[in-house]
Amino acid sequence: MKQNASFTQGSIARPLIRFTFPVLFAMCLQSLYGAVDLLVVGRFGTAADVSAVSTGSQMMQMITVVITGLAMGTTILLGHAMGSQNKRSAGKIVGSSMVFFVLLAVGMTALMLCIAQPFVRLMHAPEEAFQKTVWYVQICSCGILFIAAYNVLGSIFRGLGDSGTPLLTVLCACLFNIAGDLYFVAVLQMQAAGAALATILAQAFSVLLCIVVIRKKRMAFPLTRQDIRLDKKIVGRILKVGLPVALQDGLVNISFLVIHAIVNGLGVIASAGVGVAEKVCAFIMLVPSSFSQSLSAFVAQNIGAGQKERARRSMLYGMAASLAIGMVMAYAAFFHGGLLAGLFSKQDEVILAAADYLKAYAIDTLIVSFLFCYIGYFNGCGSTGFVMVQGIAGAFLVRIPVSYLVSKTAGATLFTIGLATPASTVVQIVLCTLFYSYVRQKEKGDL
Repeated sequence: MKQNASFTQGSIARPLIRFTFPVLFAMCLQSLYGAVDLLVVGRFGTAADVSAVSTGSQMMQMITVVITGLAMGTTILLGHAMGSQNKRSAGKIVGSSMVFFVLLAVGMTALMLCIAQPFVRLMHAPEEAFQKTVWYVQICSCGILFIAAYNVLGSIFRGLGDSGTPLLTVLCACLFNIAGDLYFVAVLQMQAAGAALATILAQAFSVLLCIVVIRKKRMAFPLTRQDIRLDKKIVGRILKVGLPVALQDGLVNISFLVIHAIVNGLGVIASAGVGVAEKVCAFIMLVPSSFSQSLSAFVAQNIGAGQKERARRSMLYGMAASLAIGMVMAYAAFFHGGLLAGLFSKQDEVILAAADYLKAYAIDTLIVSFLFCYIGYFNGCGSTGFVMVQGIAGAFLVRIPVSYLVSKTAGATLFTIGLATPASTVVQIVLCTLFYSYVRQKEKGDL
């Protein structure tokens, strides 16, 4: 409970940074699941294998972000409960979340196994990589239960103000995944299918570690067997908060899938290049993403405690810290993109294509810190409906149409296609600033 109290009392910057860095490192390690897959396959496979893993992992990322978005409902409700010292409610929230996410995972697994092949076809996967992509998606889909379990357990820890435990478990699982990739891909030569198998085994290992920690750790709230049931009212509250986040994240991810499908039409080299670039971008975007997740929990506890001004100040601190680190990331992506891409591929053409695409993402890195901290703040306040609206607007009114129109122009490059992403971010920041000003004015009017 000492960690929870520090969110609502004392300084803001130090506890926020201290909470964010374990979240950042945990997300970094989570990204290594797909990155190590691509790195090992890039070293021991062909361009078709790289294309299969890059396209397949993008599809699985959509599943992950939907689950993570729904789990945000648990984080926010639990943060509100702990901020208001309602421990009994906290236990019921956790129990209902556990049952709900297990049922959700089973349904999503069945769905993905059925639609994997037509989904890959819809993605315009290059013909030489088509079957490998299908195998990758089907094998990874068998691990959706572990993805759901890890994310809901992580949301519980973050809602309690504990970002260290998820970091420890994902660190062990990442090492497990690296060993699995080297064995299945490098030794057994299973290529894309081997990378997928290593990933789901590592995810299962991370869930097992979380369960072991929970059994040994004294929880900050009571959790009884009676709490572990599907309480419709609590699930309704989780969905009310988490569903807009999940829809926003899922639809935004679909927009990136559409862009990937557009690029797939340019050939296997462009497909592999964008796949490599997106793995690099996954790491670059971890800093603003980690501040967004941390702010959601930080702001939720302060809103629960009735400290709105403290919540607003935490958002500004998050923006400043995220931007400072983001400037370093932007420099690396713009001027040394080829070096970063070379970690994931040994083919010069793929590296050059990835470096071209990374220049556009470098621009986005300079401004996305403001957007993600806005999103974290609004999520913590429970304004997830607006978060959904601005995300969908940016994705479907800017990112997709701009990338499509640019791809049809003469002399289009991966850099010019990639500029659709920072263009979308600018529009979303404007929307967030207007909404923030509207809320502030409304609060002053109520006073």
